[in-house]
Amino acid sequence: MRTDHHRDQRAAPAGSDYVHIRKRSLVTVLVIAAGVAVLVAGAVIAVNAFLNSQIPPRAAVAAHCAASTDLGVASLDPEQSANAALIAAVGQSRGMSPRAVTIALATAMQESDLRNIDYGDRDSLGLFQQRPSQDWGTAEQIMDPLYAANEFYRELEKVSGFEDMAVTEAAQAVQRSAYPDAYADHETDARSFASTLTGHSPAGLICVFNDAPKAVGPDGFLSVFRSEWGDGPADRATAKEAKPADGTKSGEPATVTLRGSSDTEAWAYAAWATAKADQLGIDSIEVDGRRWERQSGAWAPAPSPTGPNGETKHGVIVQLA
Repeated sequence: MRTDHHRDQRAAPAGSDYVHIRKRSLVTVLVIAAGVAVLVAGAVIAVNAFLNSQIPPRAAVAAHCAASTDLGVASLDPEQSANAALIAAVGQSRGMSPRAVTIALATAMQESDLRNIDYGDRDSLGLFQQRPSQDWGTAEQIMDPLYAANEFYRELEKVSGFEDMAVTEAAQAVQRSAYPDAYADHETDARSFASTLTGHSPAGLICVFNDAPKAVGPDGFLSVFRSEWGDGPADRATAKEAKPADGTKSGEPATVTLRGSSDTEAWAYAAWATAKADQLGIDSIEVDGRRWERQSGAWAPAPSPTGPNGETKHGVIVQLA
C-alpha cells in the first residue's frame, strides 16, 4: 500500500522539472523582449536620422539680412543687402534724405531685384536698368554700381518736389518705365531697409552669413568705405593692423574705428558694415553699447560697452577677420 509520503516523493521530481522549464521560459521571454527593445530602439534611431536628413541644412536657407522696423520685417540675401547698403551710403554721402534712399531702393528692387545684372529690356543694364541709348552713360559705366547709384540720385535731385511725391511717382519721374505703378510693390520693404541703413532704426538690421569671412584687411575695408561714403567719413576713420600672438601675449585682430557726427550717423555706418560683413570679412561690430557678431548674426549688449564719452563717442568699432 502506497502512503501519501511515497506519492509526495514521486511527485517531487516532476515538480522540479516544471520549475526549471518555467525558468527557462522566463529567460527566453526576457531575451526576446530585450531583442525586440533593441530592434525598436534601432528603428527609432533610423527614423530620426531619416527625418533629420530631410531638413535642409542651415547653410542652404539661413544666409540673409533682415530689416526690422515698425513696418514689419523685410529680408534680402547677402548680395542684395550689400547692394542696398551701397545705394544707401551713396545717397547719404550726397546729403540725400532717407526718403530719397527709400525711392532709390524701391526702384532697384523693381528694376533688377537689387542685383547688378548685365541684361534687361533692350539695352537696359545694372542695378537701375539704365540704358546707354537714353544717355545714362556707357555700358561699362552703368555696370559700376557706384556710378549707377550716383546717376540715379543726380536725376532724382532734378525732380521738383520729389520728397512730397508718392514713392512710385518719384521713381517713375526718373525711370520713365513702361510699368509706372510697379515701384509701389516694394515701398514697404524699401522703407524698412532705408530706415535701418540711414541709422533711424538702431540695431534694426541683423545679418546671418554661412561662409567663413574673407580677410580683406583694414586697407581693403577702408577703400570700399571711402568709395561709398566719401572722403570725409573715411578721413575720420582709424585702423589697427592685426597683431599675431608672440608666445607671451595673445594676438589682436585687425580693427577699424569709424566716427560719426551723431548717434544716427554712427548707426548708419554700423548698419552698412553689417550688410557688407560678408563682402568685407567682418567678425563683429560694436556701437552705442551694442555688439553684432557674425557667429550669432544678432545684436546684443556689448561686453564692454562703448561709453558716451571719450574717443568712442559716436564711434563704430569694426573687427575684421
